[in-house]
Amino acid sequence: MEADENRIRQMVRRVVYRTLGLPQNSQPAAARPLVTEADVQAVPVGGRIDVPQGALVTPLARQAALERRVSMDKALTVSVPGANPSPAGQQTIAIGADHGGYELKEMLKSYLGKLGYQAVDCGTDSASSVDYADFAFAVAQLVAQGRAWRGIVVDGAGIGSCMAANKVPGVRAAMCYDQATASNSREHNGANVLTLGAGMIGPNLAKQIVKTWLETPFGGGRHARRVNKIMEIEGRFLKRET
Repeated sequence: MEADENRIRQMVRRVVYRTLGLPQNSQPAAARPLVTEADVQAVPVGGRIDVPQGALVTPLARQAALERRVSMDKALTVSVPGANPSPAGQQTIAIGADHGGYELKEMLKSYLGKLGYQAVDCGTDSASSVDYADFAFAVAQLVAQGRAWRGIVVDGAGIGSCMAANKVPGVRAAMCYDQATASNSREHNGANVLTLGAGMIGPNLAKQIVKTWLETPFGGGRHARRVNKIMEIEGRFLKRET
């Protein structure tokens, strides 16, 4: 039985290496621990799992941890490419839009590059009519999985995308319409997804909002206590589903 389990882990490890773009011979397979979905499922809801130094954490394990509110030591987990600063110091921003936000998204994508960020375009790729929820979900999922540092979604008013993104566990999306709301959403609420209404703001204000939102740190302290309560509310409903 143990031999079969080791064989399965070796197979999963090879798939994870290939998914993350790691060379198969970069390090002996036995030298890198593997954290799988089964490992997370074995931990009680709301519990904690210790991730060994240099371990590989599968995408399904990360998703299971979000759904079961199982905490991982982020300082020890393996980074998915684009989740953290690259050697050049860049951080990945997932960005998406529907047809109403397409033009503003294209402008902001270029602007993010000028600010030193790496933009991952989740679509749409034209002004043809599409559904905002699809692109809000695509952006929010990358943030929730740790594959993007932050996310930005643009639609006509910014409201629908905010609602859709907030349905993804682990996401705190905020619709901002000026620099004050951008700063507040970060300092007080630790927002990790920003939604904008292309029909509500112009390009210059959009750039100001994005820059403020990206550069404002989370305040911690009393704000951390309140954000934890937000996440506890989410956790109650996730717990009902398990």
